[in-house]
Parts: sequence; C-alpha cells; structure tokens
Amino acid sequence: MDNRTNIIAMMALGAMIVALGGAVVSAEYFSADRPEKMGYVVEGVEAVASEGGEAAQVAIATLLPTADVAKGAEVFKKCASCHSINAGGANGTGPNIHGILGKPHAAVAGFAYSEALKAKAGPWTFDEMDAWLLNPRKYAAGTKMSFAGLSKPEDRANVIAYMNSQGSNLPLPAVTAAAPASGAQAGAPGGETAPIVNEAKPGEIATTPTKTNSGAGTSKSGNSQSTTGGQDPVD
Repeated sequence: MDNRTNIIAMMALGAMIVALGGAVVSAEYFSADRPEKMGYVVEGVEAVASEGGEAAQVAIATLLPTADVAKGAEVFKKCASCHSINAGGANGTGPNIHGILGKPHAAVAGFAYSEALKAKAGPWTFDEMDAWLLNPRKYAAGTKMSFAGLSKPEDRANVIAYMNSQGSNLPLPAVTAAAPASGAQAGAPGGETAPIVNEAKPGEIATTPTKTNSGAGTSKSGNSQSTTGGQDPVD
C-alpha cells in the first residue's frame, strides 16, 4: 500500500515538473517585446525614446499657424467630462479653464489644486500647455489629473488653438527659423566654404585670389593688382 502511495505521489510530482517546464518554455517562445514602430497610435502611450535620448517632439509653434479650431473643439470633448471652458463655468473634477492661456498655474480661485501644480511657476504659455497635454504626470509629478495625455502633436495644436479662442486670444508664438550651418559662405555650393589661396602679405604684389569650390574642376584668375596700406584684395 505504501509503495502504491509513493508511486502516485511521484507521478503527481513528475506531472507538476513537466507542466512547470512547459510553462517556462512556452513563455520564452511566445514572449512579445514592444515593436520599434507602433502599428497605430494609442492615446496616452508615449513614443519610444530613440537611442541616446528622448523621442523627438515637434515644436508647437510650428503647428499652431495651421491648427484647426473646429477640430480642437472635437478633441476637447475628451476634457469636457472634467473641465468647463465657458465664461463663468463651474469647476468640476477639474477647474474651469476659460481664458487659461496666459494665466498663472493654479489660478482659479476656490479649486483645490495639487501641490505639484501649485509649485509650477510662471503662466500657461503655449509651450507649457503643450507639455502638460502631452503627459500631465510627467509635467507635474503628483498631479491629481488622471488623463493620460494626447500623443498626437496635431491634436494638441488643435485643442490649444481652441482653448486660446475661448477667452485667451493670445497672439501665436513666432516660429524660429533654423540657423544656417556655421562656417558656410555665400556662393559656396551646398554650404561649403570656398577657401582663398594665394593671399598677399602686407606690402607685396598679389594676384587676384583664386577661389576653388569643392568638386569643381575649374578656377578663376584675373590680372595682377597692387595693394596699398597692407590690405588684402577683396573679390
């Protein structure tokens, strides 16, 4: 009888070991990592950071000139369950946000803001609002706001344009042009620097400087010129 009980116990233990091993193997075989590029956008899920830094974000100032206020009103419906935006509207789960752009953080009287938002200095600028809407918890760690955020830059631009039309009416921020590459000279193709050769020393006779362009097989030369006062010739 004891032998039979031992055999049954050993068989049960063996079955458990086989089942555990199968679970481990199947977990390894069917494990799924997050893809490098998402097949579709999931609201509230941040983009994966690229190697060596965070995911690049589009400057909101470049999107606001073409933002659609009507589309922004549609996006705002996601916020309407907690916020009113009409003038004199009541506070709800969140404060009334009529004319919020340009106002200080935590400016609505009578609303119990989180300490995290109270600690934010300065006004709600376009950039500040963009960062808040992208990820509220990252913008103000400890905020009471449970909204995950808007991952699409166009949605944020549209809803910010709509919010600006509701009592703020601030002028749109200027779009800063990209600075030209340093060291580039006018006339050099592709922004390359055109080196000057055969420069004259002060008091010497100099030929017209010859400019060479990278990749070019020809050069320009002119008649000799004399210099006075130690100045180099200018082309």
